[in-house]
Amino acid sequence: MIDGLQYCRWSEAIFRQFRSGGVDAVHATVVYHEDYSGTLARLDEWDDLFSLFDRHIVHGRISTDILASRQAGKTAVFFGMQNCRPVEDDLSRIEDLYDRGIRFMQLSYNKACSLATGWFDEERDTGVTLKGREAIAEMNRVGMVVDMSHSAERSTLEAMEASTRPIAISHANPRTWRDTGRNKSDDVLKAVADSGGILGLSIYPHHMKEGSMTTLEQFCEMAARTADLMGAERLGIGSDLCQDQPDSVVRWMRSGIREDENTPPPEGVRDVRFPDMPSWFRSNEDIPGIARGLRAVGFSDREVAGIMGNNWYRFMTDAFGPAVGSTQ
Repeated sequence: MIDGLQYCRWSEAIFRQFRSGGVDAVHATVVYHEDYSGTLARLDEWDDLFSLFDRHIVHGRISTDILASRQAGKTAVFFGMQNCRPVEDDLSRIEDLYDRGIRFMQLSYNKACSLATGWFDEERDTGVTLKGREAIAEMNRVGMVVDMSHSAERSTLEAMEASTRPIAISHANPRTWRDTGRNKSDDVLKAVADSGGILGLSIYPHHMKEGSMTTLEQFCEMAARTADLMGAERLGIGSDLCQDQPDSVVRWMRSGIREDENTPPPEGVRDVRFPDMPSWFRSNEDIPGIARGLRAVGFSDREVAGIMGNNWYRFMTDAFGPAVGSTQ
């Protein structure tokens, strides 16, 4: 079992839940709005977590780390950045951050930046910039995955065209199921499948048809329709679980402004709160229920095994590490 995206308030309780739910690997967000120095600080914090909780988690760098950690009864944690800010002014940092363990980077978060356009600005989407193409080439070289989960449509399609390695949409759903700009059009999903990429199906309520009230059956029926479009082998789980995070964190995600007890929330985001997760997925211990739900709507055991982890494993095996012929 591999979850393609989580951003929890990490604790020993959550690390224990990984194993209770049979989660073998997780793509964990380490960057939202942090700059380069802030990113290094987050990575140092993770070094401390690996030391403190080495009974439960290990730092994942290549796909075979998943097999080794599973055999040891642990969960491999792979790092990702939901924003390109740490490298925007110096693309040479891509290799440095890869060496520190970063394996996924989104070219843009919600808004436009110097590499690509985010979905908030889709009406002004100018596509992947020249600098963005240079970033993609460097990511391809070192083996860092291009993740377009929060990017606008033209930017996403152009990133696939520019990348010599398949891209990921680590956490999103079809826009035909929930019509929000954060979800992806059929054109994008078909292009992901045709180029050998992967879509992590999101359980975050804002990405689901009925929000927090979406049922497991509805989610799995959506997965079946998406498999008809893309092929079951191009699907995984990217839950976007934000367990135990305070509401100030989701406001920071939106605004980029950190709050403390003496700072009121920024204008326009004062009422922004994390939505309740659906009753059938509140923690990693609920992961096995998704597999049962997928079987109930007609997926074969092999297809279920793929969606629950094998597809991500195959993708990671090809994606991580220097490209063939690289001088790295």
